[in-house]
Amino acid sequence: MTGMFITLEGVDGAGKSTHIPFIAELLKSKGYEVVLTREPGGTPLGEKLRELLLHQPMSPETETLLMFAARNEHLQQVILPALARCALVLSDRFTDASFAYQHGGRGVAVDMVITLEQMIGGFQPDLTLLFDVPVEVSCQRLSGARDPDRFEQENATFFQKIRDAYLQRAAEFPQRFRIIDANRPLEEIRNELEDIISNI
Repeated sequence: MTGMFITLEGVDGAGKSTHIPFIAELLKSKGYEVVLTREPGGTPLGEKLRELLLHQPMSPETETLLMFAARNEHLQQVILPALARCALVLSDRFTDASFAYQHGGRGVAVDMVITLEQMIGGFQPDLTLLFDVPVEVSCQRLSGARDPDRFEQENATFFQKIRDAYLQRAAEFPQRFRIIDANRPLEEIRNELEDIISNI
């Protein structure tokens, strides 16, 4: 058995967090050691940067640099060591999120994101589950958030740009992306997830 890196992506409100425990249990049932983590975050330094990123106003370029600073620490301290011991890493977001949020949503030059990606080794997941919902569904779900962060407070236009960027990214890397229609009953989504995990 070898290590594997699986990421969950999608706009805010797509329901990723709802499905992470279910996916983790499916993977554990296959005999994997499963490491659950998230971005930004995943390490003590990453969690401190997460607080800044979610709540402190900053320029789009600063946001991008901090995202990759947290990501590099995440890779070195959590992801790569876990893969080296043949564990399976399940992460809520990774570099695809920067192409979607910082490039697509904020308008940061794609060359900046690509350069930073290469600076941390150009590392990519083995499998990416993209939870996709129409923007109006995303906004409706976020409207009930009690304490929305800096990203969750954005408007529908912002989220449409992010969704478009995610779908473009999936089209560029069809071999590792699986697009999940997350605007369906929970049971239907879980059935599809079981099918995907069963083929790992």
